[in-house]
Amino acid sequence: MKKITIDHITRIEGHGKIDIYLDDAGQVSDTQFHVTQVRGFEKFTEGRPFYEMPSITARICGICPISHLLTSAKACDAIMAVALPETAVKLRELVHCAQFVQSHALSFFHLSAPDLLLGFDYDPARRNIFGLIEENPEMAKSGVLLRKFGQQLIEGLAKERIHPSWIVPGGVNAPLSAEVRERTLKALPGARAIADKTIAFYKSVLDNFKEEVGAFGSMPTMYAGLVDEKGGLQWYDGKMRFKDAQGKTVAAVGARNYADAIGEASMRDSYLKAPYYKPLGFPGGIYRVGPLGRLNAADQCGTPAADRELAEYRQRCGTIVESSFHFHYARLIELLHGLEKIEMLLADPSIMGTHVRAIAAVNAEEGVGMIEAPRGTLIHHYKVDEKGAIRWANLIVATGHNNLAMNASIKQVAKHYVDGAHMKEGMLNRVSAVVRCYDPCLSCSTHADGTLPLEVTLRGPDGSALQTIR
Repeated sequence: MKKITIDHITRIEGHGKIDIYLDDAGQVSDTQFHVTQVRGFEKFTEGRPFYEMPSITARICGICPISHLLTSAKACDAIMAVALPETAVKLRELVHCAQFVQSHALSFFHLSAPDLLLGFDYDPARRNIFGLIEENPEMAKSGVLLRKFGQQLIEGLAKERIHPSWIVPGGVNAPLSAEVRERTLKALPGARAIADKTIAFYKSVLDNFKEEVGAFGSMPTMYAGLVDEKGGLQWYDGKMRFKDAQGKTVAAVGARNYADAIGEASMRDSYLKAPYYKPLGFPGGIYRVGPLGRLNAADQCGTPAADRELAEYRQRCGTIVESSFHFHYARLIELLHGLEKIEMLLADPSIMGTHVRAIAAVNAEEGVGMIEAPRGTLIHHYKVDEKGAIRWANLIVATGHNNLAMNASIKQVAKHYVDGAHMKEGMLNRVSAVVRCYDPCLSCSTHADGTLPLEVTLRGPDGSALQTIR
């Protein structure tokens, strides 16, 4: 038995590694995806006042702090048992859409585009954002501009781009200014033009990746995402709908009842826990969340341009889309939806209201917040004592929901591409690339810092290094 270790996976947020086990013929027999850091937020927040939880849990991640702020604040809203002002809800949705735009732009343009534009077998020293800038500066610039649009809207609303204190239990702490509204409306056409052009480009090259589409986690699973009462895509609120591999809705649970559908297992080889669909048990209850899962779970997006693209997406890829490669396509449709939703929210006169926060103390000793983060459904569950101190906390991050699916996808790609007798870097890049399809945030799930280089070592049965690629 030989083992190839990809340590560490590149172009993702956080650190993880992959072990690929080869039989005596050099063929893949098994794989393991390891997330190598320990999370601790559930424990070290015990004893803190509940109203501190949004600002504390926002520090889980520097990429998607808005997602944790909103989810935590919704859990705190439930503890206070308050109805939020209409304007506060719309402002929360607005900043949430901005978060989706900047995050999806980062994933597509900066993390995955080097593979899609330069090629999976391209020189690894240049298969990155710097190589993309050299080969296609317009594409690289488009990614920067879309991220800038989203980040500037977050800053305009919340006064800070990362870890703002604007989202609070009961709403937000300041209304939208007319200047930020006008500035954003002025910038929207440019952002929309980039999104339209990028989707058109992606559709024009999609047929170049037929082999990857067939091998990158192309498998029947369940899918999950938040929907409204009519089955429309929801990011901020709604029930978590589970569909089976044939597209049949098998469950729809609200935030308070998430545990009726979701069980949580620990993994022997990873610090990232593995949620599963409880009625099917572990590990059979595998489901996918995020852009692919949401578009499979929802009936429609609810905005005109995104719905037109969704119809074409389903015509091209199927009513239920199985391949994890199509996370990229789904992500671009959601990016367009986010821009349309921003325009709709800004056009609503009530968005300029000044009543943006409800004030209350502890009225319930338990609260659950559930939203869609860019990478999938995010859940914060808190229990407090009569004074509001946290007694217990449980967080289920989007990356965790996809843990079992990522493991299955890695194994499928490795079996398809990796040949231990004729190992090439491009084979291993494809194994890493299927992880990038999910756009996991391992820092979000396990809290790491620092950077580490990529080094792949092929070892013999005695553990000696036979070949190393850096």
